[in-house]
This record gives sequence, structure tokens and C-alpha cells, in this order.
Amino acid sequence: MIIQLKDNLSETEKLAIKKKITELGYQSTEVKTQKKNYLICIGKNEVDIRMFGQLKGVADVHRVNEDYKLVSRKWKVSDTTIDLGDGIKINNGAKTIMAGPCSVESEDQIRDMVSVLKKNGVGIIRGGVFKPRSSPYSFQGHGLEALKRFHAVARETGMKIITEVMQVSQVEQMYPYVDIFQVGARNSQNFNLLSVLGEVDKPVLIKRGISGSIDELLQSAEYVFSSGNERLILCERGIRTYEKAYRNTLDLNAVPILKEKTHLPVIVDPSHGIGIRRFVEPMSLAAIAAGADGLMLEIHREPENALSDGFQSLNFEEFEALVNKVKLLYSLL
Repeated sequence: MIIQLKDNLSETEKLAIKKKITELGYQSTEVKTQKKNYLICIGKNEVDIRMFGQLKGVADVHRVNEDYKLVSRKWKVSDTTIDLGDGIKINNGAKTIMAGPCSVESEDQIRDMVSVLKKNGVGIIRGGVFKPRSSPYSFQGHGLEALKRFHAVARETGMKIITEVMQVSQVEQMYPYVDIFQVGARNSQNFNLLSVLGEVDKPVLIKRGISGSIDELLQSAEYVFSSGNERLILCERGIRTYEKAYRNTLDLNAVPILKEKTHLPVIVDPSHGIGIRRFVEPMSLAAIAAGADGLMLEIHREPENALSDGFQSLNFEEFEALVNKVKLLYSLL
């Protein structure tokens, strides 16, 4: 059960509500976000939730049976909108594209990339500066200094930045230079990191874990929401299965399921999802047809010379062709 509290309730009213909850055999946890105050109530007794709606200080009350409460569509029917400013939004109607290199390699590369994105109407650039790699000998990214240069170029052109944060100690360092914090698949159940990201006032995109279920992804989002941050985006990026013909199994079944279960925006990353450059386009179009709110794409002027993930990155011509097809498909849906 979720009880949404009024903004101006008194401490006396709050104590009275909590007392009533306890009397009915429920335990309550107070959650204060950047937007509202909630009481998350856990218990097994059958109660008429209308009695809470009549208490002073209660704005609304909802019965939610899932373990994840705040990210559930059962209490918030309308879709969440992530407003990044400058007219750039992520929601059910925005049909967002985020694109850029797997890794930030140089300032010239980013300037080159920004020019292509602006030309194609893309307002969010992705790029990694801290790279989690399976091999300790692979390129790990150029770090915070690269992010600062990345940020300076993006700000000159009004672009918004999404980049991956890998550990708690990086959050404060990265904060001035990031518009969206990305939690990668390997960190999707790093609950310490998720809780800290719940304390920041910037959006967080959470990728599904390599072997994570849909409910586990929603529980990860619940960690961030319950720690205070409602500005969340979910990303399907493929899961590990027995199949070896491609990098991951892009689970497009997850898109309509997530859209039914949660009010949060759902983005698809087909670059990691299939991991084969020539198949990124059909999987992107399939993701849009499945109901995704947008795409995250890896692109590079010369993918064969990229420092990381060139085998799944589109070149600029392929990217422009895909953007045109995506726009056409959106117009037909």
C-alpha cells in the first residue's frame, strides 16, 4: 500500500497516520522524494484503504501488492516524463534517441559526433569515460578529465550528456558534468550505488542486468525511487542466454511487459542487445514497433578503428539512414 501525504501536513497529522497504520498490523516506511512524501506500508491484514483517505494529511492512497511499489503503474497510471530542459524530454510521446561513441576518445571526436547528432535532431549524446570491461587488459576509458572536456563541448551546443557511473565514489565527482547517470548492466544490482543515486537530483537510467529478470530491474529502480529520486528511466539491453550467434539476446518481450508494469520510460539499447553492427537497424525498428519510448545507439565515424565496441557501432551514414527510418516508423504508429 502507498499513502501519498499532503505537502503541508503537520507532524501531528503524520504521527496520527502512522499510528493508524500500526494499529492495523502494517509497518510503514517514509519516503521523501524531490516531488512528494509517501508512506510505503507492508502487511498481510485485509484493510479498507478508504479509511486512510479520510485521514487529515493524506493526499491519496493506493493498494499495490507487488514488492516494487513506487515504480508500479498500479498507483501511478500516467507515464512519467523526464524533463532535461531546453525542450528535451523523455516520455511516451517524445520518442527519444540517445547516441554517441562507446568511449570518449578525444575532443575532436566529440565535436565531430555532436555535429552529426544536431544535424539529425538528436539532443542527447552518450559516451563512456569509465568503462567496465570483461578483460582487465581492455581499454578502460579516459576518466574524469575526459568527462570535463566532453561536458564543455556538449554545453557549447546545448547537448545533454548521459554517461555511466560505476561506483559510489564517482557520483559526486561526475555530478557537475552529467545530465543523466547511467547504471550499466553489471551494476544493476549494486544497491549501494543505486541508493546513493537516489539522493541526487538528476535522472538515472538503469540497464537490465546481464542475467536479470524484469522484476529484478523494477526492484533496482525501486531502490533509487525509495531513496528520493523519481527521475528514472529503464533500459532493455539484452540478456545472457545459451545462444552464441550474437552478443546478447535482446528481449523485446520486455518492452510491452515493462510498459504495463511501470509508469517509467522504457528505452532499448540494440547495439549491446545484438552486438552485431549490420543487425542494429532491424532490431532498432523492432524495438520501436514493440512500444519503446526511445533508443540508445552506439555510433562512430570509423567503427573499425574505435577503441571499444566498434563491431556493434554504426558509422555516421548508417546512423543517419536509421534515424530517417525511425522517424518514418514513429509517424505510422
